[in-house]
Amino acid sequence: MFYRDERLALFIDGSNLYAAAKALGFDIDYKLLRQEFMRRGKLLRAFYYTALLENDEYSPIRPLVDWLHYNGFTMVTKAAKEYIDSQGRRKVKGNMDIELTVDALELAPHVDHVVLFSGDGDFKPLIEALQRKGKRVSVVSTIRSQPPMISDDLRRQADNFIELDELRDVIGRPPREPRSSDSDAVAENSDA
Repeated sequence: MFYRDERLALFIDGSNLYAAAKALGFDIDYKLLRQEFMRRGKLLRAFYYTALLENDEYSPIRPLVDWLHYNGFTMVTKAAKEYIDSQGRRKVKGNMDIELTVDALELAPHVDHVVLFSGDGDFKPLIEALQRKGKRVSVVSTIRSQPPMISDDLRRQADNFIELDELRDVIGRPPREPRSSDSDAVAENSDA
């Protein structure tokens, strides 16, 4: 539930939201996402968190990052670490949980309602801390994918759970074909 006079802030765990939307078979239209939450309350900030590969000349998510930056989103990025796992597969690590948590706690005195786009159970202590500060917290993720993309603990802790699949008609668009076979390594989207 949202109230029109509420001050809102969006915190988008980019890779988590991308994976949830992909599991449901659609892409996010970030312009529509921002408009939807501007309609639901007074949107103060929309943060988007993602890790970028430093050593690649072209990152598949660079167009998205640039578009978001120019269209009202506060971008929080850091260099992803690339490594080879024990089976010899190329892996990318770029966890943004700490950055998102610090930003949410710093902004808390200025908002009434925090909307977290992530199903990561590691955010349960953040939700508890925000609630202790008198903030309402909504979590956007999905239980309709196999397996569900949200931890049960996170869903129970939130004041409100928003099923991403129910936003499909409002913020979604058909998925685009990937530009390269590497795009899933870090990609959240090929462009806005």
